[in-house]
Amino acid sequence: MTRFLSESLQAPEPFFRLHLRGLERAHGNPSADIKLTSAINASLQAKLQQLGLDPHDTTPQELYLALNSKLQADEAKLIKGLRTRAATHISAEADVVAGMAHALERLPIKTNCYALKPVTFKQLIKAQPPKKVMKQLGYRSIDSMLKQEPMAAIMAAAVIAESPSWQRHLFDRYKKLTPSNFETRQLAIVHPNSRRWLSLSANSVARQKHNLLAFPELGAIVLLPLPAAAPVGAVTASLALALHALNEVRASGTYLKLCQVRPDFGTIVQSIATSEPQLQAQLLDKQVSWQVIQRYYARLQQHFREDLFEPHIQLDDLAWHGVEQAMSFIEPSLHFWQHSSHIGMLHNQKAVSLNIIDTALNVCNKLPFEQRVHSYFQKSLWHELQLQYLQPHIVEQTVLSALQPQLTYAPAMA
Repeated sequence: MTRFLSESLQAPEPFFRLHLRGLERAHGNPSADIKLTSAINASLQAKLQQLGLDPHDTTPQELYLALNSKLQADEAKLIKGLRTRAATHISAEADVVAGMAHALERLPIKTNCYALKPVTFKQLIKAQPPKKVMKQLGYRSIDSMLKQEPMAAIMAAAVIAESPSWQRHLFDRYKKLTPSNFETRQLAIVHPNSRRWLSLSANSVARQKHNLLAFPELGAIVLLPLPAAAPVGAVTASLALALHALNEVRASGTYLKLCQVRPDFGTIVQSIATSEPQLQAQLLDKQVSWQVIQRYYARLQQHFREDLFEPHIQLDDLAWHGVEQAMSFIEPSLHFWQHSSHIGMLHNQKAVSLNIIDTALNVCNKLPFEQRVHSYFQKSLWHELQLQYLQPHIVEQTVLSALQPQLTYAPAMA
C-alpha cells in the first residue's frame, strides 16, 4: 500500500491498510494501489511541466501559487467567452450566467433524465404554498407563480427563503410518490435573472461563493444571478459544479429508475433529494456510491448486462461525461485541467489539489497555503481507487443487493 493514498485520503489507520490488503488478496494481488499512485505521480510531473515548473525541484507552496495564478488567468478568458456568447445568442447585456446556461445547454453530452412530472410538482406546491417565496417574488397567488416560474426556480427560491421545517414537510410528502409521478425528459437548466431574483439570491450566492442549486428529483439545476462584484474564481467554480451536477442529477435519476420495482420508492425519492445514493456493499470500509457504479459502466460498457438492468434502465442511461473535458470544450484555455480531478502533491499529510473546483474555491476565498481546501480532490481519489477494484460480479452483486428482495439474482441451474 502507498503512503500517498493513505495520507491524501486522510484515511483511518490501520483499518485502511488492512482493507486494502484484503482487496489485493481477493483480486489476486494486482497492485492496483501502487499502479494508481504511479499514474498520479506521472500525471503530476506532466502538469508541473505544463505550468513551467521543474518537476524535480518544485515545492508544494510554489505549486499552490502557480495553480492559483493559472486559474485566475483562465477565468478571465472564460468570463470573456461567456459574455460574448450571451451577447451573441441571448441579449446585448452580455450576462455571464446567461452565457453559462447557453453553453451548458449546447454541450454534446446526454442530458435525458428520470424526473418528477410538472403536474405532480404543482400538486405538491399547492398543498404547501411557499408564502415567503411568493412575497419576495411579488406573487399574490400560487397559481400565478406556478404559471410564471419554472418548478426548479420555485424550489430554489424555497431553499433560500423558506424555513428548514417547510422544506422537511415538503420532503415528507415525497414518501407518497410512485413511479407514475415520474417521466423521462431532458434535464432542465434554469437561470432566473429578474431584479427580484437578484435581491432574493444575493445573500445565498455571497455565502456559498457560487450560484448553483441542483434538484435531482426535479431533473434540474438552477444558476442564480451572480453579483457584479463576484470574487475571482466564482465563475469557474460555478461552471465546474454545474457540470458535476449534470452528472449527479442524471445518476440519481438512473438510480430512481432502477428502483421503480421497490415498494419504498417514495422513501428513496426523499433520500436522493437530500443526499447522494449509497449502496450497502462496501469497498475500503466505505459504502459504494451509485455514482461510482454509473462511472464504472460508462467506462467499461462491455460489462453492461441487459438481463440485469433491462427493462428498468438501458446502457444509454449510464452515461457519464468528463467535467474538465466539457469545460475545455466551452473554453479551450481550460484544457490544462483535464484529467486532474484526482491529482495532487502530498505535503504534511494534506495534498495540494489540482482539482479545478478546489483551486477555484481557494482563489475565491483567498485562502493561504496552510488553509487550502482539497475535498473535491479527495472525493475524486476515493472514487478512482474504488474503480480500480470493481469487477463485473462485484458490481452486479452490489446492484442486486440494493434491489433485494424485489430483484434476486439466481444463477442458472445446470
